[in-house]
Amino acid sequence: MTARLLVGLVRLLVGAHGRWLGCEPKPVQRIYFANHSSHLDTLALWAALPPLLRQRTRPVAARDYWGKGGLRGFIAEHGFRAVYIERDRERREGDPLEPLCAALAAGDSLILFPEGTRSPDPLPQPFKAGLYHLARRHPQAELVAVYLDTLHRAMPKGSLLPVPLTCMVRFGRALQLAEGEDKESFLQRAHAAVVELA
Repeated sequence: MTARLLVGLVRLLVGAHGRWLGCEPKPVQRIYFANHSSHLDTLALWAALPPLLRQRTRPVAARDYWGKGGLRGFIAEHGFRAVYIERDRERREGDPLEPLCAALAAGDSLILFPEGTRSPDPLPQPFKAGLYHLARRHPQAELVAVYLDTLHRAMPKGSLLPVPLTCMVRFGRALQLAEGEDKESFLQRAHAAVVELA
């Protein structure tokens, strides 16, 4: 399945229209971080990027869900070149962020859902520490808050087929980790940047 076909399918299902409210769609390295309420979130955010940015942006995907082969695995690996993260602590070997750091070191941008799992609520749950650690290790990457609107209704957790609704993908301002900023303060500030786009 080509990227163009995948984007067309997502736009047909949920629209995935991008609105750039706090920054411009520029070809700079970024970590896009967003609320997570649907299996369509990754596809919608990725499809909302302009083609030039989409080519160098890789979604972070849970290995236990997307990495099991079949259609999901094919889409993840060949459609949008996902970077897998191991969520199962018992299966982890070494640093779980190493694949993400390798992608950033290669010049790619990332799509990340800092809640760690989907939530049925329209507003995000508290963020896990991964975003902070990436911001600390890769200060060259801009951190862009994103809010995915209506996807919690278009394909909520447990649903097999999407309901055709138009999804708006709102891109907010770019953040940086401030010098000396502690983990909790940064994660609260990043969380607030997503909430303010709702």
